[in-house]
Amino acid sequence: MNDAATVWDAVHAERRRLVADLDGISEGRWQTASLCPGWTVHDVVAHLVDSATTTRWGFVRQMVRARFDFDRVNDRGVARHRAADPRRTLAALRAVTDRTDTPPGPLATRLVEAYVHGEDIRRPLGIGASYPAERVMQALRYVARTGASFGGGRERVDRLRLDPVDADGSIGDGQPVRGAAISLLLAASGRPVGADELTGGGAGVLAGRR
Repeated sequence: MNDAATVWDAVHAERRRLVADLDGISEGRWQTASLCPGWTVHDVVAHLVDSATTTRWGFVRQMVRARFDFDRVNDRGVARHRAADPRRTLAALRAVTDRTDTPPGPLATRLVEAYVHGEDIRRPLGIGASYPAERVMQALRYVARTGASFGGGRERVDRLRLDPVDADGSIGDGQPVRGAAISLLLAASGRPVGADELTGGGAGVLAGRR
């Protein structure tokens, strides 16, 4: 299986799993603040629908209309797909789980989105999940080498060595930060993680670089 097929299989599996996790949650919980600043759980699901249905050329058109304001593009996408009834938004995500449309960028961005936004939603709702470490590491390597202005976290992990405890290999060079691959990915992406999730001399440094 080629790398693109492997990535899409992982993304589709994660979308389906997220839909299953959210099926049947109470209406009020959809308004829970996510880990994504300014967005509720419902907003993040709407964003995932938007991302799954946005083509490369569609994204370019949206950027032009938004005067190249990326945040405005995202906010408009959420508004476009956020139904009055969150169950309809979830149904929309269920309908697009197997699509392979994508905005411009390396395919690893689809893994970053699937796993980081999955935790943006699950953690505030108290839903536990495990993730395929190899694919999470692929997402983490992308985030570690990409600047924050392009959706990465290179500046956050500068002069740090990320040492996953559940996967092979390290990323970077400097003070060590140890933790599960998903915790390292969240921290590198600017998300808060539990105080006991990361250890090592660089753990406090990374936690402070949001």
